[in-house]
Amino acid sequence: MANMVDPKIFESLQAKIDEDQHVRDDIRTILQSLERQGRSVQSILSRAHSTPAAHLQPALDAAKEAIAEEVTSIGKLSEATVGSPYYKYNGLWMRDVQNVVFAILFCGWLGGMGEEGIVAEPGKLLTIEEVGQILNVPVNLKDQDAFHITIEEYLQSLITLIEELARLAINSVTLGDYQRPLHISHFVKDLHAGFQILNLKNDSLRRRSDSIKYNVKKIEDIVYDLSLRNLVPKAGGAL
Repeated sequence: MANMVDPKIFESLQAKIDEDQHVRDDIRTILQSLERQGRSVQSILSRAHSTPAAHLQPALDAAKEAIAEEVTSIGKLSEATVGSPYYKYNGLWMRDVQNVVFAILFCGWLGGMGEEGIVAEPGKLLTIEEVGQILNVPVNLKDQDAFHITIEEYLQSLITLIEELARLAINSVTLGDYQRPLHISHFVKDLHAGFQILNLKNDSLRRRSDSIKYNVKKIEDIVYDLSLRNLVPKAGGAL
């Protein structure tokens, strides 16, 4: 009897499998570089916890240069996935991309991410559009299937920023900087208020956002302790 199934069907399927594996291998190679670069950036930015704000500029300059290398890797990631469905592979890079976005947000908050059209101002929250501008990739795409920064990735990175600022508030006191915890407190409370407006559908994001209130309280306790010790202005005084 003649073959009832054309072998070319499976040859075609194998070709598609090989193509998919090639894309995944390319992505993993890029992510290995991105992970190494991410560790370098985090190491540099961690100096903020042991360096007075007045002496932090060299570290910010170094962090900005290191982030530029991450931007290059993000560009390669975008190129590697051209023509592929975004949500087919995004689970591979989600964590690494969130780390990159967090690094940009933290460096920006510290005043070290000035770009064309973006003001480098301590205490400033970079918008998702500004993050996309720095990374040279689109954000929150709805009309096309291409690499982009999602709202979920941005919000996850914001939560990580809040956690990092809670830690910075403690270490700022150790460095004798009693004003920074006050600024951090105001900033994080504003972020918390913003998150309360959101109706989050993503389970992971919703669970993590619940932790924000604990970080808010942690920072409030630091400010309260400083107030008891008369190390910060009383209510009504200038910050």
